Amino acid sequence: MIYIDLFLGFLKVGLFSFGGAYAAIPLIRDVVLYYGWLDDEKLAYMIAVSESTPGPIMVNMATYVGSMTAGIPGALIATFSVVLPAFVIIVLIMILLKGLLKNPYTQAVLRGLKPCIMGIILSMGISMILHNTVIKGTNLAPDLKAVVVCSVLAAVYFGSRKIMKSGISPIVLICIAAVMGVVVY
Repeated sequence: MIYIDLFLGFLKVGLFSFGGAYAAIPLIRDVVLYYGWLDDEKLAYMIAVSESTPGPIMVNMATYVGSMTAGIPGALIATFSVVLPAFVIIVLIMILLKGLLKNPYTQAVLRGLKPCIMGIILSMGISMILHNTVIKGTNLAPDLKAVVVCSVLAAVYFGSRKIMKSGISPIVLICIAAVMGVVVY
């Protein structure tokens, strides 16, 4: 039944997505493709929509997939199941393990996980760039418009970091990307 699949699929995402939503995107991709809820192209659009709408990306993605596959009940089930593990873990930490975060071994584990999470996010970013600029199905010819848009956005981002100490706001960068997408495509 679709409701059980949504619950178990997004419960898995919620349980094993350590490091936030960007680190969870590969896991969400695996779950969505395994169950056949979306294909790679629709998944890429879903990621873009989830990033540009308010709220946590992982929750937005779960709600979107649940809604697309099983309507409002599916959206509620997918959203509930993706946040359930984090909620339970936070409650347990607050109740049982208040002193654990001060433990030097726990701090060492958390510091060791940071580079892994950064690698996962970087890998997914590179994969998305390659998929959207070069690899279109079986055709390996680069999409020059996408390459230009990606290059301009990278230049704006890194150029703003050179000029301003804090760099450009992500909201402004999303607006620039939206305007460029409308103009170019």
